[in-house]
Amino acid sequence: MTTTRPIPKKLLARQHEITADFRRAVDEHLQDVVAGRTTEMLEIRDLAEQLHIHPTHLSNTIKLTTGYSPCYYFEGRIMEIAREQLRDPRRSVADIATGLTYDPSNFTKFFKRFQACTPKQYREQVWAEQRVAATSETVTI
Repeated sequence: MTTTRPIPKKLLARQHEITADFRRAVDEHLQDVVAGRTTEMLEIRDLAEQLHIHPTHLSNTIKLTTGYSPCYYFEGRIMEIAREQLRDPRRSVADIATGLTYDPSNFTKFFKRFQACTPKQYREQVWAEQRVAATSETVTI
């Protein structure tokens, strides 16, 4: 009969430390991308190298501590940034795509995979919601 032992607290603490370091590295990298300080998107293996751990160990640790793959968090953060930037009417979709290291066609495919609509459709939905909100705030006497 096989018995399972609880995971030592020291090991659990290290796993959560790796996860926090990974999230911090992703956020810092994406800030650099948005600010134009870098023009290339890092891959998970690049982030693992920054953290001085093997990519498989990083992937397994993130999956264990969060229930999701590292790509899930990375892509989610890219989507948050993209949605935020699409709210700015002065920026074209192509400009946003380029700023996030995508060509416009691939950015549209990426965005649609996560948002279920194109960047242009998302932008139009946001603007329609803003118009409705502005109209409903108008008080008539």
